[in-house]
Amino acid sequence: MFKHSQLESVKAWLAHPAYAAMPLHARIQRAVRQLIVDGALGPGKPLPASRALAKSLGVSRDTIESAYAQLHAEGFIDRRVGSGSFVAEMTEFMPGRRLTQRDALLRYQAPNLSKRGSAMFRSGGVREMPSPRPFAHGVPETRSFPLQLWERLERQVLKETGIQALLHGDPQGTELLRRAIADYVNLERGARATADRVLVLTSSQQAMTLCANMLLDPGDRIFIEDPAYYGARKAFDAAGLECVPIRVDRQGIVVEQIMAEPRKAKAVFLTPSHQFPTGATLALDRRLALIEWADRHQAWIIEDDYDSEFHYAGKPTACVQGLDPHDRTIYVGTFTKALFPGLRIGYVVLPQQLVKPMTVARTLLDGHTASMAQLTLARFMEGGHFGAHVRAMRGIYAERLDVLTKLVRKHLSGFVEAQVPIGGLQMPCVLICKISERTAIDAARRVGIELLGLSALHAAGDGKAGFLMGFAAYTPQEIEVAVKKLANALRAVSTV
Repeated sequence: MFKHSQLESVKAWLAHPAYAAMPLHARIQRAVRQLIVDGALGPGKPLPASRALAKSLGVSRDTIESAYAQLHAEGFIDRRVGSGSFVAEMTEFMPGRRLTQRDALLRYQAPNLSKRGSAMFRSGGVREMPSPRPFAHGVPETRSFPLQLWERLERQVLKETGIQALLHGDPQGTELLRRAIADYVNLERGARATADRVLVLTSSQQAMTLCANMLLDPGDRIFIEDPAYYGARKAFDAAGLECVPIRVDRQGIVVEQIMAEPRKAKAVFLTPSHQFPTGATLALDRRLALIEWADRHQAWIIEDDYDSEFHYAGKPTACVQGLDPHDRTIYVGTFTKALFPGLRIGYVVLPQQLVKPMTVARTLLDGHTASMAQLTLARFMEGGHFGAHVRAMRGIYAERLDVLTKLVRKHLSGFVEAQVPIGGLQMPCVLICKISERTAIDAARRVGIELLGLSALHAAGDGKAGFLMGFAAYTPQEIEVAVKKLANALRAVSTV
C-alpha cells in the first residue's frame, strides 16, 4: 500500500481545481507518474492493488485499472499476472535523494546559452505591467475605449470573411490595414508611404529587433540618443551592436556629435517627434542634417514615432521619413499607445528595397499578425473612429497632464522639479532633494506607486536623477490620491 504521504499526494491531484477538467483515471495516472518521476516510488516498488486503492480514493476499481493500464503502456510500471503492479526498472529515474540533489544542481547551474542568448537574458527583457498602477509610464486609458463599437466591427468582419479570417494571413499584413496605415501616416504625419511599403508587425519592439538583425552585423556601430528608450537599446545590445550614445538637448539629438564622430556608424536611432524620455522635439535643421548624413554614408535612420498622436501644444512636426528624399529612413509606429496594449499591432514604413527581406525575416519570428485584429482595426480606421478616438483621448490626456503638473508643484515641490512635456503619456521629474533616485523609487513602490528612473536611461552615466510619471491611464482623482501617497512616502524617507 502507499505510504500516507504518497496517498495524500494522489488525493491532492484528485481535489486540485486546476485538474478538474481531466478524467479521474487521468488524474490518478498523472499523480502516480509524478511520484515515480520524483523518486518517491523507486524501481521495483509495488503499487497498491487496484481494489484497495479504489477504496482508499473513493473511486471505482475500473478507474484505477484504467490509470494503471496507461502507466503500463507508457513504460512506468510492470504488471505481473498473479503478483500485482510494480514500478518499472528505469535507469533514467534515480532514487529520490539522488534525484533531488541532481535537480538542485541543475536548478542553480547557469544555462548554456549562446552569446546572443546570454545578452538577451542579461538585459532583463522589456516587461509591462498587466494591471498598471500609478504612475506606470506609456500606458493609455483603456476604460474609455469604445468596446461595443469594436465588437460590432469585429462581428461584421467575421460575417463577411467567414473562416478566411481563421486561416494564415499575409506576413506583410492585410492589404486593407496597410492601405489604412499609409493613408493615416501620410495625412497626419506627413509621411511618404504606400500600402506596398508597409509591414504590419506585433509591436515596435519587434520592428527594432528586425532592424538590428537585418541591417547590421554584430560589432557594427549604431548612434543612439542619450538618454534613450530602454527597449531599443536592449534590442540593439542583444543583436551584438555597438551602441554609441549621442547627447540630447532641448532641440533633440545633438547632430554635431554625429558629424564629428571619426568612426562611422551604419544607423542612427531616433524618437524625433517626442524624444523619450525628455520630451524634446528634434529641430528641423537637425532633421535635414541627419537625412544628408544618412545619404552620404549610406546609413539608415530608424525613426520611432511611438506616441506622436498626443500633442498638447502647437502642431506636431512632420516625421523625418516624409522629409527624406533619399529613402534611407525606416518609420516605426504602433497602435499600442493610441488604442490599447492588448491589440499587439505595430508597423514599419520601409524603403522599397527592404520590404521583401524584412517580410521574409518576419516569417521566421511569428509568421503574421492575427487577421481578425488587423481587419477590425482597418475598419475602425476607415470609418473615422480611430481619428475620433485619438482626438477624444488627446483632450482627456491634456487635462490629466495639467492636473498632474499642478499637484506635483503643490505636493512635491520640495522633492522634484516637473519638466512639463508638450506631448506624450508621461512627465519627467528631476530630483532636487538629497533623496537618491533608488530610494525614491523603492519608497514609491512600497505604497503601490510605480516610477521609472531617469538615470538608467543615460548610457553615459551623467544624467540627472529623477523619474517618469505616467498620467494617461489615471483619472484626476486617482492622480491626486497617488501624488499625496508619493509625497508622504518621500517625506518619510527624507527624515531617515
